[in-house]
Amino acid sequence: MAEGFVTYDVGIDIGSTTLKMVAFDGTGKLVFADYHRHYADIKKTAQAAVARLYSQLGDAVLRIVMTGSVGMGYAKRLNVAFAQEVVAAAEMIKQKYPTVGTFIDMGGEDSKMIFFEKGKVPDIRMNGSCAGGTGAFIDQTATLLDVDTAELNELASQAETIYPIASRCGVFSKTDIQNLMSRNVSKSDIAASVFNAVALQVVASLSRGMEITPKIFFCGGPFAFLPELKKHFKRVLGVTEDDCLSPENAQFIPASGCALLAPTEAQKPIAAADFKEAIDNLTLGKNANLSDRLEPLFTSEEEYNNWLSSKELHKVPRGVLRWADKNSYFLGVDSGSTTTKVVLLNSAGEIVYTDYQRNKGDSFKTFHDMLTTLYDVVDHPENVVIDGSCVTGYGENLIKTAFSFDYGIVETMAHFSAARALVPDVTFVLDIGGQDMKAIFVENGSIRRMELNEACSSGCGSFIETFAKMMGYEVADFARLSCFAPHPCDLGTRCTVFMNSKVKQAMQEGAEVEDIAAGFSFSVVKNCLFKVLKLKNIEELGNKIVVQGGTFRNHSIVRALEQMTGCSVAFSDIPELMGAYGAALYAMNQNHK
Repeated sequence: MAEGFVTYDVGIDIGSTTLKMVAFDGTGKLVFADYHRHYADIKKTAQAAVARLYSQLGDAVLRIVMTGSVGMGYAKRLNVAFAQEVVAAAEMIKQKYPTVGTFIDMGGEDSKMIFFEKGKVPDIRMNGSCAGGTGAFIDQTATLLDVDTAELNELASQAETIYPIASRCGVFSKTDIQNLMSRNVSKSDIAASVFNAVALQVVASLSRGMEITPKIFFCGGPFAFLPELKKHFKRVLGVTEDDCLSPENAQFIPASGCALLAPTEAQKPIAAADFKEAIDNLTLGKNANLSDRLEPLFTSEEEYNNWLSSKELHKVPRGVLRWADKNSYFLGVDSGSTTTKVVLLNSAGEIVYTDYQRNKGDSFKTFHDMLTTLYDVVDHPENVVIDGSCVTGYGENLIKTAFSFDYGIVETMAHFSAARALVPDVTFVLDIGGQDMKAIFVENGSIRRMELNEACSSGCGSFIETFAKMMGYEVADFARLSCFAPHPCDLGTRCTVFMNSKVKQAMQEGAEVEDIAAGFSFSVVKNCLFKVLKLKNIEELGNKIVVQGGTFRNHSIVRALEQMTGCSVAFSDIPELMGAYGAALYAMNQNHK
């Protein structure tokens, strides 16, 4: 290492969703700060950050300490020191903000609280088994309301009323939010209610008898980028702005703490050029631990295509829309919690029209617009005659009453009717939607037993969607990756919170994104069969299995179910529309009686 180079203390915080990097010069001045989401491609994000660091600092000597939920694995591979996140944050507070009495930090998937008292070791608290009061919870809410987090903050600033919302679990919170949406509560009030719920959750779960004393230091990305969230925390805590500290760059606190620890904790200093080379040459996938892996879903593109061809048998019959002839048509609607599906059948039971739309917080308006679109495609709307209509799903009562539908049926019956149309001697029907799961056990053509998930969404479509977005992928691309993963990760049967931990462990061990994606497919099936249905014997499912729901657009999940059951699984070319299809079949059958 050349003599005379300037020495910098560098802190690197690799969390579950972001990578933060800072550098301080010899006087303790912050000279570099970098913050980026890594979308699970940590190596590429780190390479870009280190390149920017090298470009700015040039030939320098670095003393490096890493932290973060994924940082430990990278610290080991790069042979640099590691510090626990809360230890690094506490060091930053002690050195730079000695008047702080309570430190509150919120990250993507965890929240922390540290109590400082002179003469005592800091009392550190972290959320354990719930991600309710975290940034991920806020992100999920924004998705449900069809806005980004910046818009969510702006909406919250316009709120007039706060409603009770459970923030202890994403499942229960979504139910509360959807109830508010069905009551036509404004998005502004819902956004503010979510921020209020998060504040209550963090304070109640982490303080646990300790007094939250000023000054209060708010830290983390959610506080840095969502000022309305901080306002709700202050209101819940009963404090004013004078009681709080919210310095610039609060999102860099753990990374800055690492830099402050570097003079005493860092291992041998390294030249900036050498560190850049070490990052560029890091080979994670080749050195990954393959001891906890599963068999691939498909070994080749050819095997996948042959498998797909074998499923062509289960396509639903299609017809042509002929309004001018005054034919009989039957309308089926599945008004779900997040989407609305429409299917129109002719008198032969053939599908002549379909539509699928996200509710965007208003299921009534969504269906009204879909109905308008249906009539707009007709050359002679005066000839439109719908001889039977049936609605199912979350919004059944609303849609049936508002639009004078002939029938309303429970979802399980709609899905059972659709499955029997596909496979008349079906023995088991599994429907997985965005937030719910329904399983129907059939014996001698009749429903013997039904099961629904009650308090866990880890095996549902939103589970996959959440992780796909976290890793920067569209769901379809994520599913495609899964199909050809060479070494799928065994992520177990865990709830979303613990699955995050398992994913971070896999990332630390160098797992490729496709192997993690395939692991999710197996986990969806395992959660369904063993956590929700609590199966003791796979034979309970029989050998005529039909799967439905948008989740099964992901062929890797279908294949995972086949591998685990040893049975060929049937699915239609419209898995996400099967509820509406079943409703339309019911309307048609009632008309033919």
